[in-house]
Amino acid sequence: MQIQEVLALIREDMHRVEEEFRRNLLSDVYLIKRVGEYILNSGGKRFRPLMVLLASRLCGYGGQLHIPFAVVVEFIHTATLLHDDVVDNATLRRGSPSANAIWGNGPSVLVGDYLLSKAFSITVAQGDLRVLSILSDTTTRMAEGEVLQLIKRSDVNATEEEYLHVITNKTAILFSACCRIPAVITGLSEEKEDALASYGMSIGIAYQLMDDCLDYTSRAEDLGKSVGNDLKEGKVTLPLIKTYRDATEEEKRIIRDAVEAEDVDSETLNKVLALIRKYGGIEYTLEFAKGYINKAKNCLEHFEPNTERAALSAVADYVIERTS
Repeated sequence: MQIQEVLALIREDMHRVEEEFRRNLLSDVYLIKRVGEYILNSGGKRFRPLMVLLASRLCGYGGQLHIPFAVVVEFIHTATLLHDDVVDNATLRRGSPSANAIWGNGPSVLVGDYLLSKAFSITVAQGDLRVLSILSDTTTRMAEGEVLQLIKRSDVNATEEEYLHVITNKTAILFSACCRIPAVITGLSEEKEDALASYGMSIGIAYQLMDDCLDYTSRAEDLGKSVGNDLKEGKVTLPLIKTYRDATEEEKRIIRDAVEAEDVDSETLNKVLALIRKYGGIEYTLEFAKGYINKAKNCLEHFEPNTERAALSAVADYVIERTS
């Protein structure tokens, strides 16, 4: 199954999700609506709502709660993007000026707070305490992941274990919640609930690992930000961790100077890119990601073969194949 066929399966539900986005952004405060709509309409893939909708179909869910919960996870994700761009002093998001570059840091942080609060308001309105508990734990761990990433900024001695701990909390835990929630509202067995949550977690880790690869290999126009942006922000991701571990002392100095620099010029960036190629940092990270994709597919074995299972397997393949 191709990703276009997957999207066709949930097209009608996704339209309903988009309508709910607009309805829940209605506010007497104009700036909230303006900033919220700007970032929600700035070319995001809606990957997290997609996972909620597909997992709901796999579970055989027959109600309507999957729509508001798909909105909730995208609002949580969007709030983190607004906050991240402020922390990173980013000026671009998906190829367009970031919200903080247009309206400033204050409005970006406060609208992010609004979206996070709105997400929990929507959740409470659905009346499922178990889902509320899952999302509370998820957002707490996401915040911990962001702080851990900040602590490890510019740390060339970061280990693989430390890095995986960061991305598990910062990114993958929300993917896991996207898949666990449909199992909860459907009332599936604990075994199947855990299998879906593990599928989401593995997909989330692989998704972030591929982002790390694309940061060094994609074209700027595809990526929506400058190539090597992680390096410029002092983020030591897996391709660089592997490269630094294998590099000579002189090469380590080049990497260390680049990571700690206030600004990375094109010459320095090209030197680091050459070292990543020399030591196979991208290939290493790609193999790491493939391992998690295989783990995700194995989790689907807990469910009967059908169109929905094939769709989630295709999503796993897409994570590896995507170019932006």
